[in-house]
Amino acid sequence: MLRVELFRNEKDRVIEGLKKRNWSDQDISIIDRIVSMDDERKEVQTALDSELAEQNQLARQIGDLMKSGNKEEAQILKERVASLKDSTRALEEKLRNIRQSLEDMLITLPNIPHKEVPHGATADDNMVYQAWDKPLPVLDEGALPHWELAEKYNLFDMKLGVKLTGSGFILYRGQGARLQRALINFFLDYNTAAGYEEILPPHLVNEDSARATGQLPDKEGQMYYCEKDDMYLIPTAEVPVTNIFRDVILSDDQIPACLTAYTPCFRREAGSYGAHVKGLNRVHQFDKVEIVRVEKPENSYKALDGMVSHVARLMEKLELPYRILRLCGGDMGFTSAMTYDFEVWSAAQKRWLEVSSVSNFETFQANRLKLRYRDENNQTQLLHTLNGSSLALARIVAALLENNQTPEGIRIPEVLRNFFGSDFIK
Repeated sequence: MLRVELFRNEKDRVIEGLKKRNWSDQDISIIDRIVSMDDERKEVQTALDSELAEQNQLARQIGDLMKSGNKEEAQILKERVASLKDSTRALEEKLRNIRQSLEDMLITLPNIPHKEVPHGATADDNMVYQAWDKPLPVLDEGALPHWELAEKYNLFDMKLGVKLTGSGFILYRGQGARLQRALINFFLDYNTAAGYEEILPPHLVNEDSARATGQLPDKEGQMYYCEKDDMYLIPTAEVPVTNIFRDVILSDDQIPACLTAYTPCFRREAGSYGAHVKGLNRVHQFDKVEIVRVEKPENSYKALDGMVSHVARLMEKLELPYRILRLCGGDMGFTSAMTYDFEVWSAAQKRWLEVSSVSNFETFQANRLKLRYRDENNQTQLLHTLNGSSLALARIVAALLENNQTPEGIRIPEVLRNFFGSDFIK
């Protein structure tokens, strides 16, 4: 959530950022309403503080008068205190309402994009930050897409997924299930070797957790909600892992905090349909290994670069053609200040598939989380949060199957063979 002082001190930056997100001038007028409401909040707070101070002063005077036996004057002051108490209750109620209205407006505002984020309306406007500079794999005639390979080698079953749950749910079996496990173990080992602490979090979160990382109210329609228990199935490990730091003040020796977690992820993907969602391209439950970092503001963009390099090396170890995009303002997530997407080449489908997003949220999540540290003056300051997919399995599996199909079977990349237990899927 954005801080009110940003609207006062950096109004031009906020306006430019919202325009990058394709907000209209009419929508941007909310800035002036927020500042005006915060002015009113300050006025009410000043009046309340003044009345509370007067009450304290009168209480001391009443005590002195009672000690000196001047009960009549004390009674007059008591009546003034009673009147003030009624007034302060009204001011407190007004202040609560203003604060709630202010938060209701602030929580609808997305993060302000970093100055290097390009303008653009859709994914077509994203900038290719790092292109694939080698020839893309060309498959033999008759090569199959991953959903047909799955049927040929009995790797996963979409029909049984529909039977057990519904459309968009997959049942992995045999060598397909083993490939999933191999990838998860490889990703976790790779991340922990790089200094990330492994976490195994809950797969459901409460409303406070979903709101703190920005899933609510932005992605409410995309999350699975357990109404009876008032809990949400997680759309990503980012939510429970980042909430470890909710209402926390970190000491210097705890920064940076680097965590990794494997979880299943649950997304309704409402409105998704068409050929591009076939097979593993878009499913409602998928496995993902996530990395999360908490950094001081001056170090966060260096950390972001390091996370991008970390995921790039992971892609290279899997021997998969990939490219990196810097997302434009119109395609960037609600909470992000800058996002890099990794796309892998699907040789049988002849198109790029997104497999990772690596983002810096700056103070946007930390402000909701109340995640802070103490600076050299012992003042509390907000930290920066970052996260990235390292990696999302479904489309990685699709690309691995398609790109590595041979007459002998599906070749397993060398780095996975010890985890998988074989050189080929046969």
